[in-house]
Amino acid sequence: MKITGIETLVCHARMRNWVFVKILTDQDGLWGWGEATLEWHTRSVIGAIEDLSTLLIGEDPRRIEHLWQIMYRQHFWHGNGIVRATAISGIDIALWDILGKIHGVPCFELWGGPVRDYIRTYCHLGGGKMELFYETHPKDAKRFGELALQAVEDGFTAFKSMAVPPTMPIEGLTPIHYAEACVSAMRESAGPEIDIMVDCHARPSPRMGIRFARALEPYGLYFFEEPCWPETMADIAAVQNAVSTPIATGERLVSQHHFRELFELRACSVIQPDITHCGGLSEARRIAAMAESYRIAIAPHNPQGPVSTAASLAFGFATPSYIICEAVHADVPWRYDVVSESYTVEKNGRTVKPWHTPGLGIEIIESEVSKHPFEQEVLQRVFYPDGSVGDW
Repeated sequence: MKITGIETLVCHARMRNWVFVKILTDQDGLWGWGEATLEWHTRSVIGAIEDLSTLLIGEDPRRIEHLWQIMYRQHFWHGNGIVRATAISGIDIALWDILGKIHGVPCFELWGGPVRDYIRTYCHLGGGKMELFYETHPKDAKRFGELALQAVEDGFTAFKSMAVPPTMPIEGLTPIHYAEACVSAMRESAGPEIDIMVDCHARPSPRMGIRFARALEPYGLYFFEEPCWPETMADIAAVQNAVSTPIATGERLVSQHHFRELFELRACSVIQPDITHCGGLSEARRIAAMAESYRIAIAPHNPQGPVSTAASLAFGFATPSYIICEAVHADVPWRYDVVSESYTVEKNGRTVKPWHTPGLGIEIIESEVSKHPFEQEVLQRVFYPDGSVGDW
């Protein structure tokens, strides 16, 4: 059995261009789907996949670990930069999809079978629609409360918000009061039994991150995400040590080596490896094994397309420390037109049960993807009031 081709299909979804990876084999009707979506770097990722394909054409797709090592270690440069790691991830996911189809079982059966009966999903406020999630102003606390109520009415038992505004390295009380008011409004609307997450997008400095974390502690957040730049892991650890709220981070980390440092510093309580960036399902499983030894929970980053979601769910069914799956469901109105999914999301509670179809349990509908060709993503830019550059 041999790999005969690696194709990329780009599907424009406003803030992101979903990059689907299709690996073809010399067996009729046998192919695998992966995803290598990297916002604002679509052309770079496609080029990286083309570069990697020269290493893989003619190889046996069943030798997944061998091929992963080839992709990571050959061509001199290791695959721990974000563009190449994303390309590796998309290919790796597709290889696991193929292996599941070869053996006629879902991917999680290849990893020892399901460890849970269902996976809970959480949404973004507004379902992931860019204007609602990213552009609702933090001083509009009432709107945050309305969107929280909508998430609960849609059946979710957990949701994530962007209640912390872009913040200069040191500021006064205004942004902190904004965040407090927004989280208070969400808690009042959602009630005490709904889990609320706040994503800082690494906007604050370490000191401001601590101030925000302490201010929001009374609201019982499920987790507080990326309170400062992930490049400074000791500072993330300082935030975690300052509060009892679980701190989450890891979506921008690539490879097990970066996560090892995070674990050694006891820097967080929840890791969020992105399966489409960190090295695919193969590397995510290695990261999860390390996390297990530190009793750190896993909630993968997953705001991308439908293959990323299927991979995250498959990973979750075979990973003991996995706690919840991020799921965007309303970023574009045609999201479910481009994919056929064999699993269903229960309306009440927004949970997913294990599926029985082979591989990832999905099929991309290429004719629908072609209706949404590449366009430059909608830019997201942040400047502070004085004109200096901020973090989005």
